[in-house]
Amino acid sequence: MNVKLLPGLAATVEQARSLPIPEERKESLRVLIDYIQSKLVAGEDINLNFICTHNSRRSQFSQIWAQTAADYFGVPADCYSGGVEVTEFNERAVQSIKRSGFRVTKKGTENPVYFIFHLDEAEPISAFSKLFDDPINKAQRFAAVMTCAHADENCPFIPGTENRIPVRYEDPKKYDGTSEEASRYDERSMQIASEMFYVFGQVNSQ
Repeated sequence: MNVKLLPGLAATVEQARSLPIPEERKESLRVLIDYIQSKLVAGEDINLNFICTHNSRRSQFSQIWAQTAADYFGVPADCYSGGVEVTEFNERAVQSIKRSGFRVTKKGTENPVYFIFHLDEAEPISAFSKLFDDPINKAQRFAAVMTCAHADENCPFIPGTENRIPVRYEDPKKYDGTSEEASRYDERSMQIASEMFYVFGQVNSQ
């Protein structure tokens, strides 16, 4: 690839891409791969909106890693995230992203906006908690990628959705305040990184 990831991030990506993905997960991810491929073949915009209830942990990880993988493989996708309630990008998840090698800057205090730098020559990824239909997200013609069971089960209708794709992840929140907190957040981040790099690596961008 002719893209240059930030040095610490490159090592994390190499590690993530070496992780095994169970066959049953690959079957779930196939729907997302096929959606991206179909949009690419049709020459249409690829918009992915990763949705979880609070848009604070799993959906943020998913947006960040999906955009990083898309840029890495040269797939012209725009990745977003949102929820059904506004909270904030959880600080524990932010710290995990930093440990992965992303360069992060912050603006504001209440529900701050984080700018996540992943490539030497790319605009940063903007990350903050918001509703799935926030104006910063593409409101028309997108795939809703449901990253948690609660949001999937409690959002029966999402306007603008072309395809609704469940790709659920276990919430690291239950380890908050425990000795396992950092390792569990990093574990979930790495799982998501592994799967997003698998997804975009399967897409033929030629």
